[in-house]
Amino acid sequence: MSKPKETLNPFEIARTQIDRVGKKLNLDGGMLEVLKNPRRELTVHFPVKMDDGKVKVFTGYRVQYNDAIGPFKGGIRYHWNVSLDEVRALACWMTWKCAVMGIPYGGAKGGVICNPKEMSKNELEHMTRRYASEIAIIIGPEKDIPAPDVYTDGQTMAWIMDTISMSKGFAVPGVVTGKPLVIGGSLGRDEATSRGLMYAVREAAKKVKLTLKGATIAVQGFGNVGMHFARLMHDEQGSKIIAVSDSKGGIVSEKGFDPKEVQVFKEKTGSVVGFPGTKPVSNEEILELDVDILAPCALEGVLTSENAPRVKAKIIGEGANGPTTPEADDIFHKRGIVLIPDILANGGGVTVSYFEWVQNLSEFFWTKADVDQKLEGVMVGAFNRVWEMRESKKVDMRQGAYMVAINRVVEAYKWRGIFP
Repeated sequence: MSKPKETLNPFEIARTQIDRVGKKLNLDGGMLEVLKNPRRELTVHFPVKMDDGKVKVFTGYRVQYNDAIGPFKGGIRYHWNVSLDEVRALACWMTWKCAVMGIPYGGAKGGVICNPKEMSKNELEHMTRRYASEIAIIIGPEKDIPAPDVYTDGQTMAWIMDTISMSKGFAVPGVVTGKPLVIGGSLGRDEATSRGLMYAVREAAKKVKLTLKGATIAVQGFGNVGMHFARLMHDEQGSKIIAVSDSKGGIVSEKGFDPKEVQVFKEKTGSVVGFPGTKPVSNEEILELDVDILAPCALEGVLTSENAPRVKAKIIGEGANGPTTPEADDIFHKRGIVLIPDILANGGGVTVSYFEWVQNLSEFFWTKADVDQKLEGVMVGAFNRVWEMRESKKVDMRQGAYMVAINRVVEAYKWRGIFP
């Protein structure tokens, strides 16, 4: 049995990361305090009439962390465990993700405490529209642009966009991203996180002299990100997908398999488990398989000091947010494993959200090829900046990414100054 993981407050973890990097960058105390605190926090309690005629009061949050570089940007999640400190931490991490990607956004995040699995579509719509009207005072295309997150999707964004548009008296597509195509969504958005991850893994492979054609890959988490990543690596890079898993378990085959066929099988049966020609493998074992590339695309905290010494991959690409503990980071760094951290590895999603917003503001839409080409440019640029920081400061990739991001925000403050 592994020792129980320490349950740290997510916002305290986020602030500790800033402290660690701030010391290495010799930032002064005042600047550190600015970076460790959100600019604005809105808590709303609002009534919703449920299907049975009863009124229920929900609590929602929108935390606007930092806008030194540009308007606030970040998802909205619906979950029973949403807390103000969780939303603060996610807004903080969004700040660094946007900064490391080099896109002109600050970080924000929102959430409503609810159980969407127990609510009807009608109740979800009423709750979404009322939440949108409550936070309407601080969101907008030039102020703060929400997006989907846990248990929210294109439909949720469409309701928010419509609610804000009704109050303005005209359509405001640029108020949210991750919308359906017909109301201003962008081509390529559904696979953007996975495509960005593919580009990041490709750049890392060049650095460690690994040929991607025939390289073996294991993917933990065969959801939207993991599935598209496996498909892109198989179809566009010629890599060999030998193992994937979902919440019910995993499959492994030394010969490899086509992830598109596994996806069809999963749609029919509800899981990848039992796909013909494969052996079962657990979610824990999949992390320790003898593969060239490991992509944790499911939950946080799966790579720990307990299993990190047994990981055999040469490259780890974090499709999920926070899958690696700080202790595991140190072990991978000592062992010479290249870990592409989440704020870089899965930055493709927010990058294409940015493209969607640009298309909305200009009222001119791009082809899928345009989106992919521009995403590649952003991912390669961000990867190279982080790699150079890693080499010059002799740190791991995660600290390199944080250094690039924090440097950028600090530089923005230096130019802007402190008002008044």
